[in-house]
Amino acid sequence: MDFALSGKVAVITGGSEGIGACTARLLAREGCDVAIGARREEPLQATASAIQQESGRVPLALSTDVTSAEDCAGLVRATIERFGGIDILINNAGASSAQPFEQLDDEVWQADLDLKLFGAVRMARQCLPSMRERGGGRVINVLNIGAKQPGPGSMPTTVSRAAGLALTKALSRDVAADNVLVNAVCIGSIKSAQWGRFREQRAPEATEAEFLAQVGRNIPLGRIGETEEAANLIVFLASGAASYITGTAINVDGGASGTW
Repeated sequence: MDFALSGKVAVITGGSEGIGACTARLLAREGCDVAIGARREEPLQATASAIQQESGRVPLALSTDVTSAEDCAGLVRATIERFGGIDILINNAGASSAQPFEQLDDEVWQADLDLKLFGAVRMARQCLPSMRERGGGRVINVLNIGAKQPGPGSMPTTVSRAAGLALTKALSRDVAADNVLVNAVCIGSIKSAQWGRFREQRAPEATEAEFLAQVGRNIPLGRIGETEEAANLIVFLASGAASYITGTAINVDGGASGTW
């Protein structure tokens, strides 16, 4: 299948590790110029080096905190200066934060919304003018399945992600006439760096493989997902092959959402 991505320019937040890094690498292999932003410089540069080695393309890697409007504007400005414009935005910045409601204070709520919801708002606001100038584009918001089906003790993440789902659907209507397609990918249990932290909290006596196997037993497909399986869907939605898909949210969860 021809993804028609050659010559496109993609910006990925949370692009230093996990799904964001894998997506950036796949897009570069498909011929995209990529700009990756994340807060931590060391993994960001490691991913940039891997992208260049694998694809021969030199990415833009810029330390970016999406809770800062200035940082968001700086990443977009640097991308346009380097590559001439922006066609694809992947809002992937965020980390899991899940506690019972009564344990959450206003600061925790505000910080989560600022990172996950307003980070996406800031980046979309900055990227849309360039997309319009180039005749269209893609915005893909990486959420989780809790946006649709929140479980107990899952706040504030599920509430922030539900807001991201509403943003996806509302924005898709506002920019459809500009040929900008807006979709969401709702992630289930997918391998990432944060699973190591979960293991330390929940089962420190288990090896990583044992812990992931235990988690996988609760998923209909019997295993935790690979990072590439989420990235493949994101690349598809960013591509010309998805030219008639907008305003939707697709689960990548091995069937887990059907068991809630």
